[in-house]
Amino acid sequence: MSEILLQSIENGVATLTMNRPQALNALTMAMLDDLSSAMTRLNTDRSVGAIILTGSGRGFCSGGDVKGMDSRTIESTLEERTQALRQRMEVSRLIHDSPKPTIAMVRGPVAGAGMSLALACDLRIASETVRFTTAFARVGLSGDFGGSYFLTRLIGSAKARELYLLSETVVADQALSLGIVNRVFSDDELEAETRQLAERLASGPSITLGYMKQNINAAESGSLPQLLDLEAAHHARCGETEDHKEAARAFVEKRPPAFKGR
Repeated sequence: MSEILLQSIENGVATLTMNRPQALNALTMAMLDDLSSAMTRLNTDRSVGAIILTGSGRGFCSGGDVKGMDSRTIESTLEERTQALRQRMEVSRLIHDSPKPTIAMVRGPVAGAGMSLALACDLRIASETVRFTTAFARVGLSGDFGGSYFLTRLIGSAKARELYLLSETVVADQALSLGIVNRVFSDDELEAETRQLAERLASGPSITLGYMKQNINAAESGSLPQLLDLEAAHHARCGETEDHKEAARAFVEKRPPAFKGR
């Protein structure tokens, strides 16, 4: 198992922990490769019902490894560098389009590409210590890993422009007010509360949750007629699942449903 990306599965919840605490979990190419491989595998693992992405130590992720950027010798063409970056950025799509609910558990610095990865998740559960910043303008870069896409859809174009152009820091209460994070807890409570939420999702009707995600993802860029077609197809499909039938029985019998992901 890689030491720069820790992986575990417990009670249907997979946890991926970026593990370079001495560098505030700054992203390296090796870490991104490991994260892409892990997401590809977990997205088809039937034993996993939810995925938590987090960072070790006092921060979530400070973004790309700027020290590494400065030390690189550039021998490839612009086109080759563009293609290589685009390939690494595919991890954001793997997170966003995952059929499993994805949760970013964030504390401390969440910056640059690290912020983009957190925004790619379905939910962001934050510690009171969290500090978001796009950071790209500070290092003379325009932004990558889908952050401008996700942030614009979460908080609107005007505020997204402000946060990108000015690179200002957003603390926990501001992030909650803007809708960047879903819930805020004390640092001591963060892990337990996030895991409780993840296990709740993991024990849910997994086929249905996957179709819900597809509907919402389509709503971000599709037309209403397209979405209505998609909702109709997905709703009918979910009606054929054993989980739906179990939920209907449980409703009549006045008991909690026991979902099996079938």
